[in-house]
Amino acid sequence: MNEHTQKVALVTGANKGIGRATAEQLAALGMTVVLGARDPQRGEEAAAAVGGVAVVLDVTDAAGVRAAARWIHERFGRLDVLVNNAGITGSGPVSPTDALDQLPSSVDLDMVRAVFETNVFGVIAVTNALLPLLRRAPAPRIVNVSSGAGSLALASDPDGPLTRLPASAAYSPSKTAVNALTVQYANELRKDGVLINAVSPGFVDTDINNHTGYLTPAQGAAVVVRLATLGADGPTGGFFGEEGSVPW
Repeated sequence: MNEHTQKVALVTGANKGIGRATAEQLAALGMTVVLGARDPQRGEEAAAAVGGVAVVLDVTDAAGVRAAARWIHERFGRLDVLVNNAGITGSGPVSPTDALDQLPSSVDLDMVRAVFETNVFGVIAVTNALLPLLRRAPAPRIVNVSSGAGSLALASDPDGPLTRLPASAAYSPSKTAVNALTVQYANELRKDGVLINAVSPGFVDTDINNHTGYLTPAQGAAVVVRLATLGADGPTGGFFGEEGSVPW
């Protein structure tokens, strides 16, 4: 197969962590994978390592997002899979117990805005820019990388698994917003055969948690890849982890 017959996937924030592992696994399935990264050199290095191609993509840069979409259009003519993976905590690399600057009562509003700019508005910008290309694919799939921390059901349970996490006014609400967006996109795009779901990869060993996670990036990427390769009878508008549905 050549790049005109292979499925084409774009993964944002793909130069490291879950994004890179997702790109690697999609490439191993025979897809042509475009790795979006803010840093050109890191993007090229990751693309060479996983057998994909790199595109400079900062999800907060509207002109850059449009330029990346044009490049994919000119190079491939369509897009089969979009993985919205790029995300930030706002606190830098921190372990969950150190994220005290996220406390709602004392949080810096500029930090909240920055987190939403990447984690939420970036998802909208990239999805909307790529939708014309996704509509050209026979079975378009979109996966939004969320977090269990975005689950209102889990976060509001005083005896639940998230009780050890400090309250968060930035990262966790941004992922709750991603989940809500996923449902709204699914409602709009269901009639067009576009399947879009949110994913909780689990507590993965990445920069975002100062490498305190107990899952490898490859393990976290597995559920992302599964939802990126759903059959026609697959779900849309859901929130899933490795063990199945995650409560909203």
